[in-house]
Amino acid sequence: MTGIVAGRVVIVTGAGRGIGRAHALAFAREGAHVVVNDIGAALDGSGGSGGPAQDVVAEIEALGGKAVANTDDVADWAGAERLVQTALDSFGRLDVLVNNAGFLRDRMLVNLAEEEWDAVIRVHLKGHVATARHAVAYWRAETKAGRTPDARVINTSSGAGLLGCVGQGNYSAAKAGIAGLTLVEAAEFERYGVTVNAIAPAARTRMTEQAFADDMAVPDDGFDAMAPENVSPLVVWLGSAESAGVTGRMFEVDGGRVSVAQSWRHGPAEDKGARWEPAELGPVIKRLVAEAPVPHPPYSYTPA
Repeated sequence: MTGIVAGRVVIVTGAGRGIGRAHALAFAREGAHVVVNDIGAALDGSGGSGGPAQDVVAEIEALGGKAVANTDDVADWAGAERLVQTALDSFGRLDVLVNNAGFLRDRMLVNLAEEEWDAVIRVHLKGHVATARHAVAYWRAETKAGRTPDARVINTSSGAGLLGCVGQGNYSAAKAGIAGLTLVEAAEFERYGVTVNAIAPAARTRMTEQAFADDMAVPDDGFDAMAPENVSPLVVWLGSAESAGVTGRMFEVDGGRVSVAQSWRHGPAEDKGARWEPAELGPVIKRLVAEAPVPHPPYSYTPA
């Protein structure tokens, strides 16, 4: 198969359903060999089955592509290492890591259980760190052997990570962590020929079907703006050789819209040149806040 990523080897985590499945199929259509990772869990992360990953492999093979299934837990350190090894054993190399796996345990913070916090932070944030840790170990070894890679890591954050979302404190914190992690990885991995970017997608999946219940109907023009397949072209491009030089960026993507999100930046400031007294700071802080842009409110926020 020919295409923009022809011959490249790609891992997509959480690829058995939803956006991950769309990514895996899109990469395959553009000529990549794909490791389809999915533990086959329920929406809340419980249970497991190899069926979803194997179903996507079958779809890719029906297209004439090459794929292999993997059911390792990406948030398990050894499991993440086995996932990377699956790519090396199956296709002899690894070029692209797409971190997509995750689930929800939504709850207002006042009702949130410790396990619900730990589980979501684990799968999203640790699941991104563990896979990248083992992928970059391989790319570093390649660099030391004189074979500098042209590799990519594509992380998955969220609008909830950029702005927060009421009722999703655990998920918002994890996704915000991924945004910060992306910046660090981009700086650290550059020396090994690896670029690192993140996306904040909006699409209809198992995780978002309730939030987008009002958007279920496809309009008369036939363009389903909430289809997960709309997110994948950007991810495939970011995984291609053409994206070299684009790193440390956060892209929002939904429907036909792509934008570069602005991170926290240094804003208005005042330097006294000495230690402040607490009583002095009231008018200073009020002036600085007035000069700064008004932040976007969290999703689902209604002022009390």
